[in-house]
Amino acid sequence: MRPASPSRRARTRDAAALVAGWVALLWVLEIVDAISGHALDVYGITPREFGELRDVVPAAFLHFGFDHLAANSLPLLAMGFLAALSGIRRFLAVAAVITLVSGLGVWLTAPAHSNTAGASGVVFGLFGYLVVRGFVDRRIGDVLVGLLVGAVYGSILWGVLPTATGVSWQGHLFGLIGGVAAAVAFRRTPARQG
Repeated sequence: MRPASPSRRARTRDAAALVAGWVALLWVLEIVDAISGHALDVYGITPREFGELRDVVPAAFLHFGFDHLAANSLPLLAMGFLAALSGIRRFLAVAAVITLVSGLGVWLTAPAHSNTAGASGVVFGLFGYLVVRGFVDRRIGDVLVGLLVGAVYGSILWGVLPTATGVSWQGHLFGLIGGVAAAVAFRRTPARQG
């Protein structure tokens, strides 16, 4: 068995560090929120109020309690790592598209006077991105990763349906849409033969 190339090792290390740092930041923010009496919860998204558009991005980094955050942490670590392996710049662009599409979808469609926050839109977006990416890029390795992600996390798709009170199915649905859109928008073009 050949050892991993330095570039592959560096990519793996960078992907792991970025995603672990991201999740650590979410935990630090939730600790600050708990200590401050949930002062950060005001940065969730309240729909159809123009002043709330500024909260579309911060809302993806905030949670309503440690149980909420814990539920998002493992899938964010796993799927974030798999997505970041294809390159940090591409991953950041994908995460930005997912965050914006999910947040704007919540802003447009969530019930009036609700407050929505959490990384679950990003989780659903990464799921959609990873499942679709291999087919869009026509890369068998990524197709296999997508099939594995679908097998392990496919049951989350029930979360895009309005079945549970107090759960933002809108954030889940639009996150999933954002992930699929990101897979198409950032598809890799095949290398030219010449």
